Amino acid sequence: MTTTSATAPTSPEPTGPDIREDPPHWLDQFTPREIVAELDKYIVGQSAAKKAVAIALRNRWRRQQVEDELRDEILPNNLIMIGPTGVGKTEIARRLARMAGSPFIKVEASKFTEVGYVGRDVESMVRDLVDTAVAMVRTAREDEVEEEAARRVEERLLDLLLPDSARRSPGAPPGQTAPARPEDPEHADRQPRLFVAGPGGVQDQPPGSAADEDPALAERRQRTREKLRKLLRDGHLEEREVELSVQQGTPVSGMMLPVGGMEGMDLNFTEMLQDLLPKRQKRRTVSVSEARRILLQEELDRLVDMDEVVNEALDRAEEIGIVFLDELDKVAGGRGGAGPDVSREGVQRDLLPIVEGCNVQTKYGFVRTDHMLFIAAGAFHVAKPSDLIPELQGRFPIRVELNSLNAPEFERILREPRNALVRQYRALVEAEGASVKFTDGGISEIARIAADLNDRMENIGARRLRTVLTTLLEDLLFDLPDEGRGETVVVTADFVKERLDKIVSDDDLSRYIL
Repeated sequence: MTTTSATAPTSPEPTGPDIREDPPHWLDQFTPREIVAELDKYIVGQSAAKKAVAIALRNRWRRQQVEDELRDEILPNNLIMIGPTGVGKTEIARRLARMAGSPFIKVEASKFTEVGYVGRDVESMVRDLVDTAVAMVRTAREDEVEEEAARRVEERLLDLLLPDSARRSPGAPPGQTAPARPEDPEHADRQPRLFVAGPGGVQDQPPGSAADEDPALAERRQRTREKLRKLLRDGHLEEREVELSVQQGTPVSGMMLPVGGMEGMDLNFTEMLQDLLPKRQKRRTVSVSEARRILLQEELDRLVDMDEVVNEALDRAEEIGIVFLDELDKVAGGRGGAGPDVSREGVQRDLLPIVEGCNVQTKYGFVRTDHMLFIAAGAFHVAKPSDLIPELQGRFPIRVELNSLNAPEFERILREPRNALVRQYRALVEAEGASVKFTDGGISEIARIAADLNDRMENIGARRLRTVLTTLLEDLLFDLPDEGRGETVVVTADFVKERLDKIVSDDDLSRYIL
């Protein structure tokens, strides 16, 4: 896939630091056609919805090119996708976010109408989005420093496997260490203190002494260290036990936490208190493989600047974050009603300021929602978008309808996408040393049966294909480990009819199985 580049127009000099002056590196410059082409690799049809989200994503980059005075006035193209379940609404939004590197969160609007719902309010979706953004940025930063962290971990493991003589008990064989003294730091760049045997017993020789500069001793230790390094890299020391110091947080379960006046804050007080309280050190004896995992996390924590991570994550959440608000039709109802209608309208009014743009308190600070992209979705079989309160309707100006899927679309879904179900099941079977081939007739018959079942029962869209394929290959997947190795199964139209006709023809049975 190719990308295009554009030059931003000259804009006035900003009065203060503004990360939006230059388009951030994480805002990929896809053209709308390229966005649709990328979505076509995973989602069949639904060209109207793909076109709408492609324009919404491209408009984010276009907004970055606008002069400062007008930039904040340009609002995102929030949209509603209307269509039955299983036609690709969630997948379009998820693939769009993955392609643009945007933080993405999916939330069901109907959960805020549950009876007895206590806990997080509607602002929790923004907090979850910020948490997702922080995790994304931290993972990216850890990938950048992973090589350096691995190098440091290797040095620290060698220090544990070949400790300084100061940490060896007098008369103990090489490799057997005495418990580390509290003043010894657990870091690779520490300076060793040597204890040497003399006429008066074991004597402490500080760094820089004659014993410390003994070239023969230093050379011998270096040769031993390099031998251990080779064994370590070859995986021969994974089960060797070493002793290291690990950090433990102070338990806060018994402490009193504030409860009054904090409605809607939804902050993780336990985590905040653990960050403030002093950490305790504990000695543990673990295998080298477990020590590598512990030390790697410690080194990553040292190398990754969390302040920079949080700042970039907040920028991502505010500028390119995507909130997928599913089941919006479940909170649409007649206005001015009673009972459940009042609850649904209340949820709409709670959602309104979030979609409209406001500041939300998170544990990382305030986050603006003005330029987050909200994509709503729903079947709207009973309710209509016009049943939403007018204020909320105005915040979703773009509406696209997704088409129901029939047998021809099911055939394309089984053949074309990169992650097609046929390819997934073929890979699962090959993992057992066997193979399965789907003929054109077999794929057509599977698609026909799935479409027929959707017509006769609840229409669950493309999800019906998974139930049909799982039932079709059930015996094969069960027998493979014992008696199917080296076998090649050809799925033809007759094979599909033989396995599924009895179930499909029995309405009562198909309701439970398919």
